[in-house]
Amino acid sequence: MDNFPPITINGQRSKVLVVDDSVENIEIIEYILADMEYDIYKALNGQEALDKIDKVEPDIILLDVVMPGMSGFEVAKCVKNDTNTRLIPIIMITALDRREDRLKGLAAGVDDFITKPVNVFELRARINNLLKLREYINELENAEQVIFSLARAVEAKDKYTEGHCSRLSSLAENLGRKLKLGEGDLTILKRGGILHDIGKISIEDSILLKKGSLTTKEFEIIKTHPEVGETICAPLKTLKPVLPTIRYHHEKYNGSGYPEGLKGKQIPIHARIIGIVDCYDALTSDRPYRAALKKEESLKIMSNETKQGLWDAKIMDTFFRIIT
Repeated sequence: MDNFPPITINGQRSKVLVVDDSVENIEIIEYILADMEYDIYKALNGQEALDKIDKVEPDIILLDVVMPGMSGFEVAKCVKNDTNTRLIPIIMITALDRREDRLKGLAAGVDDFITKPVNVFELRARINNLLKLREYINELENAEQVIFSLARAVEAKDKYTEGHCSRLSSLAENLGRKLKLGEGDLTILKRGGILHDIGKISIEDSILLKKGSLTTKEFEIIKTHPEVGETICAPLKTLKPVLPTIRYHHEKYNGSGYPEGLKGKQIPIHARIIGIVDCYDALTSDRPYRAALKKEESLKIMSNETKQGLWDAKIMDTFFRIIT
């Protein structure tokens, strides 16, 4: 019929969910896509569509607007507001062609529109284009998962740091929220909490898990992990915003940290936050070289360090209010 070969996602047949209260309209789309080797799923109303999305995890949704109960606009909004489904592309197929309706669809997160009656070649082309985009996004997601799994593997090497990344990620995000940072900043903190120590994958266990004090040479090796971590994550463009957090989370406010000895607000705020929560979690957790300290003792140490200039006093003040 045309030159649009079927797109596979992760080597599997693409799954297309068609949502329309008219069985006849669904059958027309099935006929149009019959030779495309897609797995077609159907839903006759909005709630059924949401149930199918959870069950089937479609790669693209073809969505009617006017349906009994929940409208297509409402379905699209639910899909795009859910972090588990927001990357699924949606083509809204509608007889509504007013500018206001298109704007309403865009506001709900719809990716493309096709006007009824459907043009066969246009529908196939637009499905093909959005499935290609979905394929690229899946590749990025898979690559990200490898990186995050690697970070978990680093954590698993040491029984004393079990759960450290998750605790750090959650506490950093909470602190960022109290500091009234934006959603983008909170995402950086959440990811930075998990990825900050990924560079330790390059450090020998004999150093990483040493029970006694580190030698000067061993500590210099430990100090390489922020830059190694940045190098590991740098190829992924989606992780670019997190790179400064990984690189600079061991910098100190007075310039005594590493790897570059940055001072004050030269240190990105995300790195300043991660540094503080990382220190607290380290103090209150069992480590090979000492037992966990009590919360009060840990906060006293950090308070003294703040007076010495190691930590951002404003961020620390907010942190104290969260912890106590």
